[in-house]
Amino acid sequence: MCTISLPYNYTYNPFNLCREDGEKLTREEKRRRRRSSPRYRRAHATRERLRVEAFNSAFGNLRELLPTLPPDKKLSKIEILKLAICYIAYLDSVLNTP
Repeated sequence: MCTISLPYNYTYNPFNLCREDGEKLTREEKRRRRRSSPRYRRAHATRERLRVEAFNSAFGNLRELLPTLPPDKKLSKIEILKLAICYIAYLDSVLNTP
């Protein structure tokens, strides 16, 4: 097991505003420290999970509005988008025919 000896008054703070050499951190260095914290990563993962769930839900809603044969056929996201484009074009042509 490795041990590191730190000065008696040292406390770890990932948001320290100074480097070890005493220089102030740049904006990019502050951003990297903040993003490397476990709390930030958990929050980011949660936001990303919610974004993906909303995205998939929107595709599911769109899929329910499109006519396919058979009706329960599993479509990929690109197939859903292509089918939606074709269906919208068809409906537009139906509306614009005299």
